[in-house]
Amino acid sequence: MTPESPARTVAAHQERLRLPWWAWPAALLAGAILATELMLGVPEVPVWLPYAVVVPLGLLVLLPLNRLLVEVTPDEFRVDDARLPVEFISAVVALDAAGKREALGVGSHPLAFVVQRAWIGPAVQVLLDDPADPTPFWVVSTRRPVELATTLLEVSRRARVERA
Repeated sequence: MTPESPARTVAAHQERLRLPWWAWPAALLAGAILATELMLGVPEVPVWLPYAVVVPLGLLVLLPLNRLLVEVTPDEFRVDDARLPVEFISAVVALDAAGKREALGVGSHPLAFVVQRAWIGPAVQVLLDDPADPTPFWVVSTRRPVELATTLLEVSRRARVERA
């Protein structure tokens, strides 16, 4: 197998959807409150034990929420573990918070692929053109929707030209 050229493997857009800074102190506070409740409710347990167990668990719960990666390469659009070949992208719409709320609202398609984070307002809606796939579109949260939409359209156009 020959290695691909660096131009084909370098990400055109890469973004990690991290938690806001205030989520970490909020998790610490919630863990401390819960540990205090446990300490007061179960007097047989040593005073330090609920704090030693519950507070770190509160922080560990946030770690998976902090790892989501959105990436566009010349061949595919990756959102965490999901992969979409860019040749099947027909259109991309950059959405603000109100547009995302509307796209995910009552009129949304039940087979749509959605990766949204409540703490991130904007998103992109990627319309698909794949007759073999019942998914009509993807909605993905992003902090830079215009940049992601532009990159996806450019990479998709380039892939369609190469395929034709």
